[in-house]
Amino acid sequence: MLNFLCKTIVHGSHYTTRAASTVPKPFLLARHISSTSTQHSFTVSYLINSCSLSPETALSASKFVNFENPDRADLVIAFFKNHGFSQTQISNIIGRVPSVLLSDPEKTFLPKLEFFYSKGFTSPDIAGVLSRRPTILDLSLENHIVPSFVFFKDLLGTDVDIVTAIKRFSGILCNDLDTYVANINTLRENGVPESYMVKFLKTQPRVFMTDSVRFRRTVEEVKKMGFDPSKMKFVEAVYAMSGMSKSTWERKVNAYKRWGLSEAEILVAFKKHPLFILASEDKIERAMNFFVNKMGWESSLIVERPIILVLLSLEERIIPRTSVINDLMSKGLVEKNIYLPTLFECQEKKFLEKFVTPYKKEASELLKLYEKKGDLEEMTRE
Repeated sequence: MLNFLCKTIVHGSHYTTRAASTVPKPFLLARHISSTSTQHSFTVSYLINSCSLSPETALSASKFVNFENPDRADLVIAFFKNHGFSQTQISNIIGRVPSVLLSDPEKTFLPKLEFFYSKGFTSPDIAGVLSRRPTILDLSLENHIVPSFVFFKDLLGTDVDIVTAIKRFSGILCNDLDTYVANINTLRENGVPESYMVKFLKTQPRVFMTDSVRFRRTVEEVKKMGFDPSKMKFVEAVYAMSGMSKSTWERKVNAYKRWGLSEAEILVAFKKHPLFILASEDKIERAMNFFVNKMGWESSLIVERPIILVLLSLEERIIPRTSVINDLMSKGLVEKNIYLPTLFECQEKKFLEKFVTPYKKEASELLKLYEKKGDLEEMTRE
């Protein structure tokens, strides 16, 4: 099933910063430094002492950057600090892209920061975005960053929307612009309304970063499954399937099968609410255990109401609301034929107004617990 699904290739950075560690004992530090050449000794020491990198990360970084005096590196660190970057954020940037220490910050970084400021980013915004995706510092302002902003503004309409999308997923700036153009054109060719594309670009920009050939195959497969391109569910299905490998899909399907659902039923649920397939295997297990073993429901309930497994928190909404209703029913305060799935889906304000506020005097302490979102996770366990 869904043989077209290929393994997603995640383009990561060259380096992975490990959790910051305390400075090792002198003999351990000496051992790390002595494992490098004399030429690299100063660089490794500087990366550990001035950049707060772990010895392992410093050794790895020293393969890509080397210097014998701290002048330029000190300027880079001072630049980041002056623009509101924390030590942790600076360490993350240097650990992943150590070559920044050899840059002229006023010439290379300042124009990019000034551009971000002009678009509405705050200092904390910029620090957050760049520390999560430091490769942005290597991008050309004129040839990549500015054209990307122009493209996204044409789609989204305002700088505020672009800032929101980038803060949500900073990798949106790093992708090849041609890929975005190709994927959006594919949706347009298939009759997907512009408003739906804009909504997903704002909230889930990652979907448009998929390889354009694979993205087109995904769109065709979604059409074959019977989704209507003029409906939002079509884009949701493309989103769900474009970010999932065949093996991951099969694991999700098998997780549902373990609770008695057939592939046909799982596909029905997927067509009702495509994001249903994105629930983690752990959440599937915990939720189905609660619904089937604790509540005594048929597993087919998920086919009828897949939304309750995708969008609703088991611990924060489903279990507390179930506890409240059971308590009220045991006291004869509400009818016993209430269909709980509809209560799970209703807005918080409406639920409180109907089932919590009117019964504060009559009901037990459980109602107060609900308002505080007490920890009821143990109810999901066997």
